[in-house]
Amino acid sequence: MARRYDSRTTIFSPEGRLYQVEYAMEAISHAGTSCGILAVDGIVLAAEKKTISKLLEPGTSSEKMYKVDNHIACAVAGITADANILVNNARLQAQRYLYAYQEPIPVEQLVQQLCDLKQGYTQYGGLRPFGVSFLYAGWDDKYGYQLYQSDPSGNYGGWKATAIGANNQAAQSILRADYKPEISLKEAMNLAIKILSKTMDSTTLNSGKLEFAYL
Repeated sequence: MARRYDSRTTIFSPEGRLYQVEYAMEAISHAGTSCGILAVDGIVLAAEKKTISKLLEPGTSSEKMYKVDNHIACAVAGITADANILVNNARLQAQRYLYAYQEPIPVEQLVQQLCDLKQGYTQYGGLRPFGVSFLYAGWDDKYGYQLYQSDPSGNYGGWKATAIGANNQAAQSILRADYKPEISLKEAMNLAIKILSKTMDSTTLNSGKLEFAYL
């Protein structure tokens, strides 16, 4: 039944599902795990960096962590090329706001603008959804430290701690058990390491397999 309705993002199935969006989310579930943890004095983003081959020359830029503005960073899981397009768009939106109003863009406003773009790619013919999920870590004067997650459908939400990518259900189980509201930045880093050690395929952890960012 699904094959009759999964050729385009603009076609609903009789069950009310958009299969292309679900397939995009499935692609993300095969990517390396990324997690974000909100602490009382900051935010930690951590991600598994998958090395395709030992012969590959390591790049100078990150494939999992991006700086959007001086007060916003993000971690991604999914198709890196799609992430680059969205991150460049987010950087442009942030600089336009700074130029127009002479102050940094509020975190949620930037997340909402990016999710509006992602939602548009699920509604118009000839387009495919972006195969990437984001974790946004930011700070502004009104709400302080904030952590958001978005998916290919354009939905987003604020979180205290969450995970995306492969084994995200196992990661979220650990977060539910071990996260506490008064957690410090150092404790959040230790919890992130614990999560990645439990969810990664590799048994040994080193700097070549992990990426961290904190705000």
